[in-house]
Amino acid sequence: MLNIGWFSTARGESSRKLLLTAVESIKSGELNARISFVFCSREPGESGQTDLFFDLVKSYSLPLICCSVKKFANACQQKIGNKDGKLPQWRLDYDRKIMSLIKGFKVDIGVLAGYMLIVGNEMCNKYNMINLHPALPTGPKGTWQEVIWQLMGEKAGESGVMMHLVTPDLDRGPVITYCRYAITGPQFNGLWEAIDNTPISQIKNEQGEENELFKRIRQTGFIRETPLIIHTLRSFAESKIKIDRNKRLIDHLGQNISGYDLTREIDKTLAKATY
Repeated sequence: MLNIGWFSTARGESSRKLLLTAVESIKSGELNARISFVFCSREPGESGQTDLFFDLVKSYSLPLICCSVKKFANACQQKIGNKDGKLPQWRLDYDRKIMSLIKGFKVDIGVLAGYMLIVGNEMCNKYNMINLHPALPTGPKGTWQEVIWQLMGEKAGESGVMMHLVTPDLDRGPVITYCRYAITGPQFNGLWEAIDNTPISQIKNEQGEENELFKRIRQTGFIRETPLIIHTLRSFAESKIKIDRNKRLIDHLGQNISGYDLTREIDKTLAKATY
């Protein structure tokens, strides 16, 4: 049985959906695993959306561990942001705080699902951790909002979702699995035409996330996130994918893995769900 540590900042619906799907997959027997604990980088009362996430965790009687990164930063008289990609000392201390809080739990793999913090070297070395990122392996970095705005600005023809090994290099760890999807074609062309020649900065200021193309891209990617994470975790649970002592991704024969394209499998899963 695969022992999972679940990490989230729990900013919205997608974080709840990912956890719900994982728990229900375990309960149904689809996934031979258990969630040892859920860690959140926020505490009760910091956000209404996060409080809904806490309610979901409690409804499943899962151990919940919270440590507010905002409060931790304030106590250190620091700002949360680290735009240069380098983690300051207080952030490394925050990682150590997390490790002290979870040290009593058995963890085969840590899953970052909507966890909005970079993980430092020490924590990456101590735990095998994987991250869900809403883009292709060579696609944009950042939050799903940042990814979509960049796709729109580049007039991209496709995007994707991937699972990768967590490293301090934001969204660029070794790729485990991914799927791709088109953001052109009958469902998209009219939406692209509606913003033709309009600067992305203007769209962001006037419409924001209510822009129809923005919403269509988000929904198309969002419905693929949960199937991809379950397919990936099942592969780990069945030892089809492993992480060796040197933090290399290998298959059941010990051969290096460069990332499995699961587009067909994810599309089949979605097709079945429509019936």
